Amino acid sequence: MPDIRERVEEDRGLIKKIQLKIPGYAGYRRREDIRNADILLRNQVADQVKKVRSDLEGVRDDMAAAGKYQGLQPIGNLIFNLQATEARVRHSEGGYSGISANIRVEEPELDKLYEYDWSMLENLDKLAAVIPTIQAAPDPASFNTALKAFGDALKAFDQAFDQRMIMITATNAR
Repeated sequence: MPDIRERVEEDRGLIKKIQLKIPGYAGYRRREDIRNADILLRNQVADQVKKVRSDLEGVRDDMAAAGKYQGLQPIGNLIFNLQATEARVRHSEGGYSGISANIRVEEPELDKLYEYDWSMLENLDKLAAVIPTIQAAPDPASFNTALKAFGDALKAFDQAFDQRMIMITATNAR
């Protein structure tokens, strides 16, 4: 994935470039651009969570259509958790937000947020990789093992997100 911060910098218009030359305003402009990049990245992460949820909903629908009702409740619980996770990611605090923000995250901290975002993306890959295992589980033990792996990856994702929020707000995210 290309660095979104670079894309935001490349897309600066003439007025934003002029603002970068004004003493006292240049830092604000750079931080606002980093904030915009952070928001774009979080939306992309939320979209990926939504896709994983959609894939898991497909597994649930296939199971229901095949009359396999035994594992529907645990899958439903995971879908519910994914919905909550998606909402938390999509609507979370965006870091630096203006000249006199209540929560102020400077450029080095925003860079650290990308490390948490990377951890979240790695766990999203794990979630996506487990879905075929859930779908193809030949027996209840394999099915439960796959569900546990999915739940563990979702917990790791949420923990990385919680750490991200703690860094932004200096408080607990939940």
